[in-house]
Amino acid sequence: MVYKTVQVRLYPTKEQQQQLAQTFGCARWWWNFALNKSIEVYKETGKGLGRSALNALLPELKKTEGTAWLADCYSQILQATTLNLTTAYKNFFEKRSGFPKFKSKHDKQSVQYPQNVKIGDGNVKLPGNIGIVKAKIHRPIEGKIKTVTVSKTPSGRYFSSILTEVEGENPTTTTEGKIYGIDLGLKYFAVVTDGAKVSKYNNPKHLPKYEKNLKRKHQKLARKQKGSNSRYKYIKVVAKVYERISNSRQDFLHKLSYKLVSDSQAVIVENLHVLGMVCASRTLRERNHNLAKAISDVGWGTFVNFLAYKLERKGGRLVEVDRWFPSSKICSHCFYQVGEMPLDVREWICPHCGTHHDRDGNAATNIREEGIRIIKADGSAVSAVGGEVRPKLGRKSFVAALPREYRSSCDSRYSDLTVSSSPTHTIASVSFL
Repeated sequence: MVYKTVQVRLYPTKEQQQQLAQTFGCARWWWNFALNKSIEVYKETGKGLGRSALNALLPELKKTEGTAWLADCYSQILQATTLNLTTAYKNFFEKRSGFPKFKSKHDKQSVQYPQNVKIGDGNVKLPGNIGIVKAKIHRPIEGKIKTVTVSKTPSGRYFSSILTEVEGENPTTTTEGKIYGIDLGLKYFAVVTDGAKVSKYNNPKHLPKYEKNLKRKHQKLARKQKGSNSRYKYIKVVAKVYERISNSRQDFLHKLSYKLVSDSQAVIVENLHVLGMVCASRTLRERNHNLAKAISDVGWGTFVNFLAYKLERKGGRLVEVDRWFPSSKICSHCFYQVGEMPLDVREWICPHCGTHHDRDGNAATNIREEGIRIIKADGSAVSAVGGEVRPKLGRKSFVAALPREYRSSCDSRYSDLTVSSSPTHTIASVSFL
């Protein structure tokens, strides 16, 4: 079985918007109530409440005078909320995510319909009292509908994410196509090599394009009286600007990831610890307070996720090279490794063979070759389309396994990060090794 998700835009009437707002409120209240109840029980007994125990509380709440309005909400929405909460707890205890958070009415609102949703010609029929909602269905919905998530963005737009199950086997792993090595950075969003040539994709810098507009909008919002209708309306104006930034970022990442996946059998990237980079950059705020914002804006993590699911659909493979692999310090010609490589060094000459290197292009080449080595170590077959798998000349690489003393020196996270206030340095590629 193959699972696919299609997001469509919804256009509810004013009456349906009011009904959806009540549904969002019921689901949000039940999430917060169940989360608070689970925390209290855990403090008292040392054990949490399971899914069945939480659902058993609903009938009594629907009969209680203060919470009788819960009975107006479609029952399966509340049960789906319980399932999501228990899943969030499970992910937390298995260290896959953080502790579940309480939900606010000011953030994005969403509810999940586990069944009984029907897709019509230009509409989505939701169970309960909402009924048929006009929708912009831009592509055919294939397969059996599993769940439908209806959400409302802070800017006031409504969307429906439709998860379907399509019969068929997962695509077999392909060995046809190019093998790309990618070095992610800030000056250039991605430096890509296929073994034959190096391509550089500039960082679009989505947030800086809208900073003046955002500053002006936030200043106007700050003058609005708290709690007033004028402030409430202007919050949506600010939210629309942020949504426009998010949409432009998503558009760029989707197009670039599709371009790389369409003619490749494998894509190799670094396993970057983005949160650690942001935290490390914030500690250097006195010298460069813009680096953390730039790392957050660029969207490396989302880009890798896009690559992963698109390659999986095609039968390709995403390989993540260890973040401590010194891709920038190794000569891709003779494999000599230099001791230090500050961020302001954008070009360098190998002291062993005299080869001139562009820092980012050399790093992308090393990432590609290391990824091919990992694929071969797993016993998978690869074809070196677009260039040699490894140069014929030069001595054998000695970086297949990093020495212990090197790893121990890297334990002090990003200790060798040196950032200057020079604009040239602020946009340098964040390859910390």
